[in-house]
Amino acid sequence: MITGIKGTRLRKAVAIAVTSGAMLATGALTAAPAQAVTAPTIVAKGGYIMNNANAKTLYTKAADTKLSTGSTTKVMTAKVVLAQSNLNLDKKVTIQKAYSDYVVANNASQAHLIVGDKVTVRQLLYGLMLPSGCDAAYALADTYGSGTTRAKRVANFISKMNTAAKNLGLTHTHFDSFDGIGNGNNYSTPRDLTKIASSAMKNSTFRTVVKTKTYTAKTITKTGSTRTMGAWTNTNTLLSSYSGAIGIKTGSGPEAKYCLVFAATRNGKTVIGTVLASSSITQLATDATKLLNYGFSTI
Repeated sequence: MITGIKGTRLRKAVAIAVTSGAMLATGALTAAPAQAVTAPTIVAKGGYIMNNANAKTLYTKAADTKLSTGSTTKVMTAKVVLAQSNLNLDKKVTIQKAYSDYVVANNASQAHLIVGDKVTVRQLLYGLMLPSGCDAAYALADTYGSGTTRAKRVANFISKMNTAAKNLGLTHTHFDSFDGIGNGNNYSTPRDLTKIASSAMKNSTFRTVVKTKTYTAKTITKTGSTRTMGAWTNTNTLLSSYSGAIGIKTGSGPEAKYCLVFAATRNGKTVIGTVLASSSITQLATDATKLLNYGFSTI
């Protein structure tokens, strides 16, 4: 479990030393003003955190540098689905062979959806965000894109993702995929991804999904029987290791390295942020933990 205890002790020690030095130098008997907390150093190429209540920036590192996003792309996938008018979360989607073939061909993370099963949109959102199922992402894009062919529907859905980014005023973000397996033109920045996530977190269904540690779906098979799927486990380890963590989404890939969009709430205050291109899963959690601790100490 990663905590900020050592960092807190260090900050206290530094504050005492600085205060003592100030008193000796001036001969003052009153305590010096409290010292600012030193911003942390992270391994990730980019990082950003903000106060979710007012969007005030709390930390930046290459916050506006375009980087590959990996499966953190799926935050926008979910946001676009949840923004559909008259959305029915209980609508059943039949899993197509194309979805299964896609994840196999790309050696992609999957929810292990079974061809022919009927799965609700709500279940697909859990399959998208917890095990990072690219099959679930494909199913959602195919369902909520418009067009006479699957290719046209998927292209239309991706267009909706880019329109949503523009509507948020984001100028350093572009999607060419529904799941982060891009074609060389799928990128965002720590600041932009944080803004996408903050917007998505306004939706109660999204909030519920991304803070869930495990979820077991019951789908309907071709014959009409009920299938109990294997439990989906959330890939975001901060939900277990960081007190107050409430989401949001991991991402990884050869170019993206290790990424995380994260949020936590303590004492009624929420810090939300992103780290992109960290060096390992363990380091990713360390980087995010440092930023959250810093955020809560300065918010």
